[in-house]
Amino acid sequence: MGSDRRRLVARHALAVLAEHGARGLTHRAVDQAAGLPPGSTSYYHRTRAALLDACVDDLVRQDEAEIAAMAPLLQAADEEQLAGVLADVLHRWATTDRTRHLGRYELFLESRRHPDLAESLHRGGLAVREAVAHVLAGLGAPEPHRRATWLVAAIEGALFERIAGYLSSVPVDRDELLDLARWLVRSALA
Repeated sequence: MGSDRRRLVARHALAVLAEHGARGLTHRAVDQAAGLPPGSTSYYHRTRAALLDACVDDLVRQDEAEIAAMAPLLQAADEEQLAGVLADVLHRWATTDRTRHLGRYELFLESRRHPDLAESLHRGGLAVREAVAHVLAGLGAPEPHRRATWLVAAIEGALFERIAGYLSSVPVDRDELLDLARWLVRSALA
């Protein structure tokens, strides 16, 4: 029960970050968002720093679970399958997982002032880059680790544009994302 409650608190804290920004992240705001009695969040995470750490830990766990779930599909991917997977992932991240990724961006900004957060976030990002490098190597990409770094950066930029930038008010079009993914995969493999 305690670990479930901690996870619940962390998920709602990430949602508060996404909706209200770093300044809006308070124990009271998380209690309200999670529908918990006042004081519940501070019982599990006494300080704001501990609450931010919990957000990062939960985010990294979600990322690791997502990588593990996609691994079988990505292992067998050819260029077109990889583009399809990337388009599906981008679509999901820009729609149903939008809050999670807005929270991620808030955490990255907050980590500029809290190096311990940055270390955990970057460790999670390294796992993503390693998985992508493995796929690119399997498809014959030259310098797969370097290409993976740039491919992930391009995907992150496209996602940011869809959920927080110029295109954030435009409906997400999966076919458009597939065109983008094909272009990115071709570039990564060239």
